[in-house]
Amino acid sequence: MNTSEKFEKYVMPTYGRYSLAPVRGEGARLWDSAGHCYLDFCAGIATCVLGHCHPVVTQVIQKQAAMLVHCSNLYQIPQQADLAEFIVTKCVQEPGKVFFSNSGAEANEGLIKSARRFGHRHPMADGSPRYEVITFEKSFHGRTSGSMAATGQDKIKVEFDPILTGFVHVPFNDLEAVRAAIRPETVAIMLEAVQGEGGVNAAKPEFLRALAELCKEHDLLLLIDEVQCGFGRCGNLMGWRAIAPDVKPDGISWAKALGGGFPIGGFWLSDRAIDDKGTELSSIMSPGSHGSTYGGNPLGSATALAVLQEIVSENLPDRANKMGAYIKEEIMSWQLPVVTAVRGYGLLLGIGINPEYVDVPEGKMLSGVVVEALRQEGLLTVPAGPETVRLLPPLNVSEEEVQQALAIIKRVLKTYCK
Repeated sequence: MNTSEKFEKYVMPTYGRYSLAPVRGEGARLWDSAGHCYLDFCAGIATCVLGHCHPVVTQVIQKQAAMLVHCSNLYQIPQQADLAEFIVTKCVQEPGKVFFSNSGAEANEGLIKSARRFGHRHPMADGSPRYEVITFEKSFHGRTSGSMAATGQDKIKVEFDPILTGFVHVPFNDLEAVRAAIRPETVAIMLEAVQGEGGVNAAKPEFLRALAELCKEHDLLLLIDEVQCGFGRCGNLMGWRAIAPDVKPDGISWAKALGGGFPIGGFWLSDRAIDDKGTELSSIMSPGSHGSTYGGNPLGSATALAVLQEIVSENLPDRANKMGAYIKEEIMSWQLPVVTAVRGYGLLLGIGINPEYVDVPEGKMLSGVVVEALRQEGLLTVPAGPETVRLLPPLNVSEEEVQQALAIIKRVLKTYCK
């Protein structure tokens, strides 16, 4: 039985998988079981931030695995403490505390639970707890029950009803819609600084700043999902700072780039006082309120710290800024009518595709058709909604690799302009 046959027989069909079986990676390149080499501008969907098998990642995994892989969170794990310190002091650069999980969806579940507990501590006028979170259309926060309910895309909720209540979805970058959605029950606003899955849609600076002011005005938490856009992807260690650096969130979630390919997620809560007694927001998640068997284990924490140290020491956010600006400028300079826009920050980029120029077979998605055409030419990318192709190369991608990718993109897109 070959790999495809084994998948069909033994693996649940929860993904629309491409006919590609990767077996080896190095940097921004990936080889499949047939020996084909690809430029990987998907990078595990923004996860392999240092590329495949980076020596820093490989060496720390080998070293830590030979010492201690896992122990209980009932004990103090030195690697976890070191990682939290680095995130708070070097990355967020605001006083707060971190909880570690295994994934971005779990990290967002933590933010949702934190908001609900805050709503009990800061209830409505009649003493009832606040619980409602405003999120945005085209958002994506995960596929667990809470994170799925927070996501502003109906397609991922089909046949999973009744969906967890307590979420209102409003148009992105529409401040008046947000203002109109605030009710006595509202406790938080949750958003991605740049919507990755939803089409690479960035929050406008004035919108993000206005949300922060609304939160202060109505005693709401401002929660930012940085699972895809955090840790350098958007040209800043924190994605929202690439857009509105003066904004100060109450909570932030991460995953993907955090482990450079190793599964780890986490969320941060601010140490700001939330009452006259000086109670810190980060203290409301007390013992027994939240937990994770594997979150923040020695192996994951050591790996994540090494990844973040490499991102900082090599100034990869700045590199992402420069490379991203060059890619956007180059693609737009082609003036191809099939391209409607190039959106995003840093190396979280989306190429908008004009549907009038691409023949899409029945049952297929426009962006998926273009992604498959690029794969056939040796470049791995990923859709971002129905009409956007996402580019997510490693942050240390070389200029030569960018040039090679652009040549493939141009060649493929020109075939649609005849």
